[in-house]
Amino acid sequence: MEKTFSYRTRGTCSRSIDVTLEDGIIKNVRFLGGCMGNTQGVAALVRGMKAEEAIDRLRGIDCGGRGTSCPDQLARAIAECLAENA
Repeated sequence: MEKTFSYRTRGTCSRSIDVTLEDGIIKNVRFLGGCMGNTQGVAALVRGMKAEEAIDRLRGIDCGGRGTSCPDQLARAIAECLAENA
């Protein structure tokens, strides 16, 4: 079943992330705000990836000492989407 989840980011230039999962696979990611090239690149790289693998790869990435980053926030968004659908 396909599920789209909206996540409000914290501590990054992007303001929110929409994640669409289907059967634990990332179908689509859309960032609102942030560095367009980087966020589009991250979104393209995780498309088709298992949600758990994306979380493992992205969680904890830091941007400029902020303690988070757009990839880290994406990992958090995916984790919350999975938790909501559990």
